[in-house]
Amino acid sequence: MRLAILTDLHANREALEACLAHAGRQRADQYAFLGDLVGYGADPGWVVDTVMEHVARGALAVQGNHDYAATHAERPGMHPEALQALEWTRARFSPEQKAFLARLPLMQQYGDALLVHASAWRPEKWEYVTGPEQAARSLGATASRLVFSGHVHVTALYRRADDGRMGSHVPAADSCIVLDPRYRYLAIVGAAGQPRDADNAACYALFDDATRELCFYRVPYDHGAAARKVIAVGLPLVFAMRLIERI
Repeated sequence: MRLAILTDLHANREALEACLAHAGRQRADQYAFLGDLVGYGADPGWVVDTVMEHVARGALAVQGNHDYAATHAERPGMHPEALQALEWTRARFSPEQKAFLARLPLMQQYGDALLVHASAWRPEKWEYVTGPEQAARSLGATASRLVFSGHVHVTALYRRADDGRMGSHVPAADSCIVLDPRYRYLAIVGAAGQPRDADNAACYALFDDATRELCFYRVPYDHGAAARKVIAVGLPLVFAMRLIERI
């Protein structure tokens, strides 16, 4: 089974369309969406409907902090511009879309892999996995050999040996790695809808559970069109600039 893993879509229709088309060409059999379907972008309804359609066909999806904040009164550690975008987003949900986001689980199992938006360690706290310490904490919270997550908007791969030693590296664009069964791994697949690593191209990953090959892809898309939509609907300018500036 070839699993396409997408996260941090952030209401970016153009990026999601490009990633899904690319995954189709890579013969993806199954899809997983690791949260933050909404927030920042101009097409929350279309993105949520698209993920709902995939879930109806058997795809997996978990809840991100923006999905939670868009459907609950609590706002977990959000800056003012993000809160403004969430208020705009909330006003555009249908009851079905809101219910779908609100009931998404924090984690899902896929074979020996765990799917989570942020960290398997207290996933409701939305801890950022930004280094080996946080990666070890996430891996230590589950018996799964492999954890897939997002939340930090950059790609990374962490490896843990049985004696607890951690290793890490940043996977190159369009590179594939065969995961060694002697190790446990935490893979951050990057952001489809709003990358933050000086590359405008959308990110996603493809995992083959038979060969244990994990591929990290970058997919060019019309980020200018996505940015213009953000400006046109009146969302904070910073969210458009993040799509077009190489920061």
